[in-house]
Amino acid sequence: MADDFTVTPWEVSGDIDYGLLMERFGTAPVDDALLRRIGRHGEIHPMLRRGVFYTHRDMGWLLDEYEKGNRFVLYTGRGPSGQTHLGHMMPWIFNKWVQDVFDVPMLFQMTDDEKFLFKDLTLRDTKSLAYQNALDFVALGFDPAKTRIILDTENISTLYPIALKVAKKVTFSTAKAVFGFDNSTNIGSIFFTTIQAAPAFLPSEQQGRQVPCLIPCGIDQDPHFRVARDAAPGLGYPKPVMLYCKMFPGLGGGDKMSSTDEMGTIYTTDGPKDVKKKVGRAFTGGRVSVEEQRRCGGNPDVCAVHKYNYCLFESDDSKLSETADRCRKGEILCGECKSILTDRINAFLESHQEKREKARDVIDGMAFDGFEWVKG
Repeated sequence: MADDFTVTPWEVSGDIDYGLLMERFGTAPVDDALLRRIGRHGEIHPMLRRGVFYTHRDMGWLLDEYEKGNRFVLYTGRGPSGQTHLGHMMPWIFNKWVQDVFDVPMLFQMTDDEKFLFKDLTLRDTKSLAYQNALDFVALGFDPAKTRIILDTENISTLYPIALKVAKKVTFSTAKAVFGFDNSTNIGSIFFTTIQAAPAFLPSEQQGRQVPCLIPCGIDQDPHFRVARDAAPGLGYPKPVMLYCKMFPGLGGGDKMSSTDEMGTIYTTDGPKDVKKKVGRAFTGGRVSVEEQRRCGGNPDVCAVHKYNYCLFESDDSKLSETADRCRKGEILCGECKSILTDRINAFLESHQEKREKARDVIDGMAFDGFEWVKG
């Protein structure tokens, strides 16, 4: 069935039809007109150009405000339930581009409370993982003077008054309808969406005026922000503007890289041998034999290796298209493509891991209002 898939903040499964998902959620496509508007401010990022970030809510209004001088604040985050992998990094890399192009401040929320409520983890576990995940975020080079990391359990005194205002506008009926909660759901989980809404309204609260907020993130987070957007007008806040990306694929061929599938997932701490082994086992669009692939060609459209290059590791559109054409003609084999991707990932990780170590020296200065990390 074309619609036999699930996308929620806590579960992504099945073969996702992103067009149908856009219809279900009621978001607008990132069309050529919007790309041209964004392009007035800087070169279009490949993730926008290729439709990785493909749907939005109110981007036109955000650009109107920005061009009138009402600058926006960026906001995204991470639920720390495991080690960082490339799927987590993809939207962060895009956020870094937005910060650079539009020269705006960034709020990064670590939802250690969420993962404690929804996973079999202790608060110490989630705080320790938050530190490890934050190192990867900081290593991407966000401007330390304009970037602040929020750890929910540490910064709750700042978040809670805003969350309470949101909570008063959200009924249990709405929470059940949006998230599928039932009588067995713990009450912390029911309340959590108001905590995730709070950073979107924090700049407006601090400045005493309507400050636009842009949230580039995975489309699986849309249910949280539909609730936030519904509550915003009644609280005197602008609706947060959403820019959603597709899921980063797993090496096994699935639509989303999963932390639970270790052999199908590239972690930021993986070494060269790990990467070679994992990419070597990747799902491809190749044929059952070299002879058949030379004769009939492969199918890059279903190939995890091609998708990795499409999303992250090949910025040149002409080179990406040329490789795909050679695959279809049988002029290049899966082993060669896997070898090239392995080298690219390892080069990226080698550089990233060096920056990750240096991030330990600056991460404290990026903590919102200052707080103590649990480093494990």
